[in-house]
Amino acid sequence: MKLHELSDNAGATKPRKRVGRGPGSGTGKMGGRGIKGQKSRSGVAIKGYEGGQMPLYQRLPKRGFTKPNRKTYSALNLGLIQKFVDAGKLDISAVITEDALVACGVLRRKRDGIRILAKGDVTSKLNLDVTGASKSAIEAVEKAGGSLTVKAAAAVEASE
Repeated sequence: MKLHELSDNAGATKPRKRVGRGPGSGTGKMGGRGIKGQKSRSGVAIKGYEGGQMPLYQRLPKRGFTKPNRKTYSALNLGLIQKFVDAGKLDISAVITEDALVACGVLRRKRDGIRILAKGDVTSKLNLDVTGASKSAIEAVEKAGGSLTVKAAAAVEASE
């Protein structure tokens, strides 16, 4: 098979509807917009319009709050770290830092830090140094004989 022989499945693509191209096209004259009225004109946007009445989305009160300086963490499962260790992409002889995880390709970016979650099994003795981790992830790493240091917890204890 060559590139020029590739094609979509039958019925996968439809030609676009060419509106207002004469009576023989089936969508000529008014182009499927009906007769007169606001919606038959061009440049009309009436999605939330209620005919002069205050629209529902403006009558209801605002809810919630978005924190402007909120921190976002990259989540990483233990099973994925173990997979990269087994493949030889992560060196477990040294301490595994957030920069090392990004460099080996486990994650694309670390954002405000990396948070380790306990999904998956860990068999290697890992020494991790990350911003955050779940309790079950810390237990799983220590059960395998490794250690998991959390930076965020150390910073909170120091400030108290």
